[in-house]
Amino acid sequence: MRTILHCDANNFYASVEVKLNPSLIGVPVAVSGNPEMRHGIILAKSNLAKACGVQTGDTLWQAKQKCPNIVFVPPHYDEYVEFSNKLFDLYTEYTDKVEPFGIDECWLDCTGSTMLFGSGESIADMIRQRVKDELGITVSVGVAHTKVLAKLGSDYKKPDATTVITQDNYRDIVWKLPVSDLLMVGRKTTKLFSKLGIKTIGNLAQFDKELLRKYIGINADKLSSYANGIEIESVKHYYKKHIPDSIGNSTTTPRDMIRREEAMAIITSLSEMIAVRLRKFGLLANGVGLSIRYSTLDGTHKTNLIGFSTNNAEQICEEAIKLLDNMHNFSIDTPIRQIGVSTYKLTSERIRQSTLFDEDLDKQEKLEKSVDDIRRKYGYTSVQKGIVLKHKDLCHGLVDKEFQPFKK
Repeated sequence: MRTILHCDANNFYASVEVKLNPSLIGVPVAVSGNPEMRHGIILAKSNLAKACGVQTGDTLWQAKQKCPNIVFVPPHYDEYVEFSNKLFDLYTEYTDKVEPFGIDECWLDCTGSTMLFGSGESIADMIRQRVKDELGITVSVGVAHTKVLAKLGSDYKKPDATTVITQDNYRDIVWKLPVSDLLMVGRKTTKLFSKLGIKTIGNLAQFDKELLRKYIGINADKLSSYANGIEIESVKHYYKKHIPDSIGNSTTTPRDMIRREEAMAIITSLSEMIAVRLRKFGLLANGVGLSIRYSTLDGTHKTNLIGFSTNNAEQICEEAIKLLDNMHNFSIDTPIRQIGVSTYKLTSERIRQSTLFDEDLDKQEKLEKSVDDIRRKYGYTSVQKGIVLKHKDLCHGLVDKEFQPFKK
């Protein structure tokens, strides 16, 4: 029987902002984007703001209507990363099996630590107290014998609570929860489950497996097992330098994009950022993705394996533009509000396969690395593509936000 914890920092961004600025204590706080750049939505909120009905994704005016005395603060991502690192350092004092699930939550396998620190519940309470005392924020912790149940436990009571889910009580606690709370159950699956009469996790646990396979395919057995408290997936070891599964950037532009060239300028900037980060990690991408959100707030996303490995901005940009042309017709489709470029299926530079174009590719990579060096010394704007300069009203804020390491 395993002892697995899921630790989730409560209202992480907002909690860090309050810790950094004690004058915000007792005030409803929301971390929000820049309204002038049309990033004016709620990214995170404190418990006081949440109590007023403020939700992540609300516009600023909606939040103000719900909570007139709310205070908006801009995000400070570097501080969030620093707090996250301190959190994970604390967790690793109890086990080396610490698997991140985002910047503010993770699983801990404490099976081998109970002889030293006590039961899973004792370890959870110890961690919660130390986080409060040492970092000034709170975490909620779920304790269970599977990763899925532990995560449900950390969500069950908030803030600053420990919930223990066992083989004896999981039906009483978990089965009454909405099926959408279960890991791997997204919006589309929830809608499908609703048509099948599956409203709760208990409904899913008791649903006929053969029928479930007919409707959702290969994930049917896994989701049924999750709902029944059965899962053997292990918690991975923690490495300080986390290598991501994918690298991407997205942005909402100050005005809607109605011309292809405008979208190309944004894709060019995003591709440059991604290429810099790939080179930083010593990684190559084998796939490129593009996401679009329209002025109607509807969106679409496509990916494509590219047949070669690259951390070259030109190649990433070229592949993303191909996806753009397949996804959007500027003469008839709705204007674009947001664009995101991503790279995936990442591999190490050390295991790159040789191609007929190695010589040309090597020249291009040397050129981009030289541009990186120039920007580190003189700032990002010292070297820019013509298309980005032409549409600097769209790209300027994006560059300022994302290229902090390259400023003077």
